[in-house]
Amino acid sequence: MSKSKVAFVCQQCGHDSPKWAGQCPACQAWNSFVESVQPERASGGRGAGAHAAGAAPRAQKLQDIPPGDLMRIPVDMGEMHRVLGGGLVPGSAVLLSGDPGIGKSTLLLQFAVSLANAERPVLYVSGEESAAQIRLRASRLNLDPQELYVLAEIGLDEILDAIGQVRPGLVIIDSIQTLVSPELTGVPGSIGQVRECASQLVALAKQSGVTLFLVGHVTKEGNVAGPKTLEHMVDTVLALAGDQHHNYRILKAMKNRFGSTNEVGVFAMRAGGLVEVPNPSAAFLAERAPVPGSAIAVPLEGSRPLLVEVQALVTYSPLAVPRRMANGFDQSRLHMLLAVLTKRAGLRLADQDVYVNVVGGLELAEPAVDLAVCLAIASSVADVALPAELAAVGEVGLAGELRSVFTLEERVREAARRGYTRVFVPRAGEVADLGDEGLDLCRAESVRQAIRLALGNAPLAKSKRQGGARAGRD
Repeated sequence: MSKSKVAFVCQQCGHDSPKWAGQCPACQAWNSFVESVQPERASGGRGAGAHAAGAAPRAQKLQDIPPGDLMRIPVDMGEMHRVLGGGLVPGSAVLLSGDPGIGKSTLLLQFAVSLANAERPVLYVSGEESAAQIRLRASRLNLDPQELYVLAEIGLDEILDAIGQVRPGLVIIDSIQTLVSPELTGVPGSIGQVRECASQLVALAKQSGVTLFLVGHVTKEGNVAGPKTLEHMVDTVLALAGDQHHNYRILKAMKNRFGSTNEVGVFAMRAGGLVEVPNPSAAFLAERAPVPGSAIAVPLEGSRPLLVEVQALVTYSPLAVPRRMANGFDQSRLHMLLAVLTKRAGLRLADQDVYVNVVGGLELAEPAVDLAVCLAIASSVADVALPAELAAVGEVGLAGELRSVFTLEERVREAARRGYTRVFVPRAGEVADLGDEGLDLCRAESVRQAIRLALGNAPLAKSKRQGGARAGRD
């Protein structure tokens, strides 16, 4: 067995040094040295001992390799099954990231219990909680962990020994930032420790065929903490997102070597844990009421179109600089849409506070929701509710024109399936005629035309006196 040594390697140019330095002497980069474990080369020239364990591997033509699908392990959780691309792949490594308290440990504990059986036990390794705390959570979630093994440990060698003893089909590490390798002197969570522990665990998964789940912390910017190579080591990167003040959580695949990254799973946080939401549109619109300032958008989460309520409130501002606040919508894009509505649609918003909210805690970033946001703002200005059966899809340009969006027909069909009979779309959008399904497509060339079609002759400008008088009457 080859020996190994500890060295400090520059992450920019690859220069190695026996000790740490603040600046790399080769590329002049600052704070780029990371402690790493490097195997020592055996003496005797190139190739000496390179294939001591067996013959050298032979290259094959791609056409000579027999095609075959990977034997996937079915998953009982339908939303997780969807995001993983059709189940677990033996020998794969999955990285799950998310904000603190978002539900990563809860989701993986439920997932582990659903997969554990006598033929395929599951090992749950926690470096943040004790075994008693995990048992308490399982009791609170009413789980029955018959074949689930729990290990509260941060030492990498002890974890590798436990994997060899249990021989599980699935190993969950919660979290990779808490593990420590005795070969390095860095503290848990340092770049060197994270990379070394992850590389050994991934190598074990590839050799033994065990499926590996790693939980990763995120930084304040929302990125996975640790070296960027951590995301390249694994086969799949999942992200659990959502607002802690709302019940809904969205599981997205940011990378998947064995499936599509266009799938998302929707869960709801309940007292009994995370519950699957097979019909997210109905859940998001369960409490919706047709009031002024409410519109229905059809965003795309992965490959799944959803129906989401967008709310807007426009009211007179006594401040010299009115407020523009957005929750679940990009703030800078809101400013752009307000400028377009003022210049192209004739709405007077210079002395008005504007608040936009996306119901359900979702984050809408795609341009397809522009038209729904504009209709919600115009509805609030006119104090007239949009028709309850109306939905809107379209991107708004700086000239006030409506532009087509990706997968427009799929969004329109989803709205029709949910019972909406009028959908506003760009005139240039390619959508099949759905009149036989009871759907009326309202095509518009500009946001001004769409507002007039939706609100009729309702007044779209309120003065200071009108705003104050209305507030007094309310």
